[in-house]
Formats: sequence, structure tokens, C-alpha cells
Amino acid sequence: MKKLVWTTLLVSGLAGVMAQSAFAQQDSVKKKSSFGIDNGLISIKINGKDSTSKAKASKGRFMGGITLTRLDIGFSRLVDNGSFSLSKENDFLDYTGGKTSTISFDVLQFGYRFDPHFKVYIAGGFDWTMIRLKQNITLKKNSPTLDYDQESIEFSKNRLSNSYVHIPLNFELRTKENSHGKRFYFVFGPEVAFLLNGKVKQISKEKGKEKFKDDYNFEPFRYGGTLRIGYGGLGIFTKYYFNDMFTTTAQKGLKNMAFGITLGLN
Repeated sequence: MKKLVWTTLLVSGLAGVMAQSAFAQQDSVKKKSSFGIDNGLISIKINGKDSTSKAKASKGRFMGGITLTRLDIGFSRLVDNGSFSLSKENDFLDYTGGKTSTISFDVLQFGYRFDPHFKVYIAGGFDWTMIRLKQNITLKKNSPTLDYDQESIEFSKNRLSNSYVHIPLNFELRTKENSHGKRFYFVFGPEVAFLLNGKVKQISKEKGKEKFKDDYNFEPFRYGGTLRIGYGGLGIFTKYYFNDMFTTTAQKGLKNMAFGITLGLN
């Protein structure tokens, strides 16, 4: 996950440097240009004038580009047929709630701002769910069912995780700016996601650190909804995924939800 995050940041940074260099070359010929970040999105200035300033003044405008916003950090919970208590069939997935977490962020967005108080946009980014298992088990790879081996050793960490590419469609309502230049936000909308991979990470005295990659029967296509409420650049969120977490019959009705804080809400 760390490699993917740093790669995303590096690509975004290189894109900015390349764009800045290109506009600097134009400056040496005829026009003065500059590159900057406006509300998390790339903005371009030509001849000393912000190309987005006129659009901002108008009632509606298209918006889009590279963005590193809506960093969601929080906790995940498994919902077993409407209950937070796991059934006997899913008891092997019992987890430590305080160490079962989620993190996601967006890297691209495109949409339309109808007026200063309402906009609609589609975004793209990455999403991780990390489940800290309580039992000393090892989930089997390449298994048609979510099967496992009971281990005789004790793991100091036994984590099952997945990573998705997510595509949310957000509807955003916001108030006028107050005297401090901040406003309240209310954001909601559906989301779809596509599985990248699953992974088990284990740490024990006997075997040290081990990592195993497999899809672990995670649902390859996930859909759900997101709700955010925020003020300024800080908010809270909740997500709920409507389809099952796994494709296996024994885990039918086992779903995933998440909640936490949002940084970089704009």
C-alpha cells in the first residue's frame, strides 16, 4: 500500500513539474504562464490571469483534473446479515475492532459546479480495508471456499486486507463562506469499486514476517454509498457496501461498512 501511495504522489508531482516546465517555455516566447493548485485541482494562469477566474465568476462551470483530496481514515466493521455479531459460519473471521481499519483517497475528479452551493462530480482513487484477525489461522490460497488452516503458533499480527480502485459519484451541497472563509459541506452519492488484490500479512516469533497474496474470494466488483459532513477541510464519513464482501456461499450476507474522518474535503 505504501508503494502505491508514494507512486501516486510521485506521478502527481511529476505531472505538475512537466506542466510548469511546458508553460515556462511558452513564457520565454510570447506569454507569461504559471502553474498552481487551486482547491486541490490543477489551475493554469496565462498572461498573469487565472484561466479559471472567469469561470468561477459565472454561474456554472466544468471542473476537473488531478486532485489529492478526500483522504478517508477510519474503521471498518463486518455486518453479518444485519448484525455486528458474526455467525458461527463466520466466527473464524472474528477481528479486533480497534485495529480493523480503512483508508482511501481520490486522485482524479471531473464534474460540473452549477452554482457556489451545488456541484456534481465523478472521481477515481484507491481504497484499502485491513481486518486484524483474532484467531491463529492461515487462510488458504486458491481455494474455491474461504477455508483456513488452524495454526499451532501465535501470531502477533494476522491481517487480512484488500485493495480496490473506487469510482464515486458525489453530489455536494455547501453553505456560503463565513467570516473565516470556511463553509459547511454535505456530500453523498453512490460508489463502485474493482478489486486489485487481497493479502494476508502475518508476524510470529517462529516464522517472522510473512505475506501471502491472493484474491481470497473477495468480491471483484463492489458497490455502495458514501455520506460525508464537513466544515472547512475536515469532515466525517460513513460508507456502506450493498453487495456481499466475499463471493463464497458460506459468507452470503456478510457485508462491510466503514466510518471515520475525512481530510482535504473541498
